[in-house]
Amino acid sequence: MKKYFLFVLTIAFVGCKEAPQPQEEQKPVAADQVVASDYDPESKLADLDITLGTPSSPVANYVNVVRTGNLLFLAGKGPTQANGELITGKVGDDLTVEQGYEAARVTGINQLTVLKAELGNLNKVKRVVKVLGMVNAVPEFGNHPEVINGFSDLMVEVFGDRGKHARAAVGMGSLPRNIAVEIEMIIEVED
Repeated sequence: MKKYFLFVLTIAFVGCKEAPQPQEEQKPVAADQVVASDYDPESKLADLDITLGTPSSPVANYVNVVRTGNLLFLAGKGPTQANGELITGKVGDDLTVEQGYEAARVTGINQLTVLKAELGNLNKVKRVVKVLGMVNAVPEFGNHPEVINGFSDLMVEVFGDRGKHARAAVGMGSLPRNIAVEIEMIIEVED
């Protein structure tokens, strides 16, 4: 009787299990499928009261941008303010997270300046693909993403969904000229 009871329980348990449902495959959405037809980063800059000037010249043996196919690789830039002064210091010691965020945002404006000089019009940006954000920080600092969000938030403000990107936000023991952040990026452009 005990064996019969266990057999019935097993059948009931197996019968109650739902058949696994096939999972719908998640496919990445192409930037041009999610962006409104009125995509205009140039007007977004005006709305944000951001004026782009002339990009700074490289300080060593490199160029600001290299194009291969429809990808632009932008060299690392730092937080040079409109008055020409650098935002310097270590985040977690000399600078707060909020000050680091602002330094990353200023760096974003500098990278947009390089893009504008290269393309003539930011409407040619199809997608911000990848960002590498480096934070000059004390060893025990751990909020690198919150600092580099200053850059990432600006890219989304200007480019909408096309500004969403893959990213690394890492800490460095030092950066050139003691700048607070250095950020490089990869951009996909219209042919």
